[in-house]
Amino acid sequence: MNHVLSSRLLRLIALAVTIITVTQAADTEKVPAGATPNIGPRGEDLLTIDNGQVKVGIDRAKGAAITWLSWAGYPKNMVNLADPGRLIQQSYYAGLRLDRTADGQSKSWSPWSWNPIQGGGVSSWARVTVFKHLDPHTLYGETIPKLWDMPNEEAAALMRQWTGFEPGMADVVVVRCELEAKRTPGDRWGPARLSPQEIPACYFTRNFSAVKSYLGEGQWRDETQPLGPPWGRAKPPRNAMACFTPDGQGVAIFSPTATQNWNFGPHGRGASDDPVAAPCMHVAPIDRVLLGPTSTYRYRYWLVVGTQAHIATRLDALWKQYATERAELSNR
Repeated sequence: MNHVLSSRLLRLIALAVTIITVTQAADTEKVPAGATPNIGPRGEDLLTIDNGQVKVGIDRAKGAAITWLSWAGYPKNMVNLADPGRLIQQSYYAGLRLDRTADGQSKSWSPWSWNPIQGGGVSSWARVTVFKHLDPHTLYGETIPKLWDMPNEEAAALMRQWTGFEPGMADVVVVRCELEAKRTPGDRWGPARLSPQEIPACYFTRNFSAVKSYLGEGQWRDETQPLGPPWGRAKPPRNAMACFTPDGQGVAIFSPTATQNWNFGPHGRGASDDPVAAPCMHVAPIDRVLLGPTSTYRYRYWLVVGTQAHIATRLDALWKQYATERAELSNR
């Protein structure tokens, strides 16, 4: 009997070792060229909500930014995750553009302003301090962002984000964002300067290659742009732009608080649907704000998914309800 139990125990141990080895191999999936070296395969620590039509998720390992978006008509993840500057995330700018190469600043991003990024810096991911479901249909995260131009420097700031579904619209995600700047007044970046803010910065898989501005009442305008960066500029009259795949599935960003031309365009060639591939599509609504050392800035945006006709219907409804919404800026 003891011999039989020992044999079974050895087989169980061998099976466990095999499972661990296979899991470790999957977790060290090779990073594609052009991605940040420490990127992991997709969502290492994903928290999601799913209403049966749309699934959206935030990732603790990637700054609690949105790293997953899929829906019935497109069940794959369409968010690009190739490095901490991708994702669907908060990104802000303030103060003077500084040359800090002596302190380790990336030469590719010098001189650069104070630029806290939810995902992280040029080669490191941001730290998440709160990460939870507020209720079955709302995700919440708090993040200490990184400064984009530095390899591993936390920004003196706190980002908060609430992600849920628009009431009465199961195929619409609504996101509320907040930045609380905690810089020391009189620091090297100086006082508030009128600076562009990405509200938000969106990066999609490369196959969402057809970019359109929404004009209202079912009308669209095609937007074209060579490979970037630099990105193209467009001014959608109803503060909504969309990216579509060749088979007609798409995602629109409605950001009613945008006041400037939007950034948009493709990066890299091909039509990859791989979220960790280097090629991607970029869209960013832009606001210009006097963001100071102790400012708090709040805004909301909406993500609408589906076919072009369906997205148009939803955008008309959102415009009717939220066209006059504005961002909030306060200073302590």
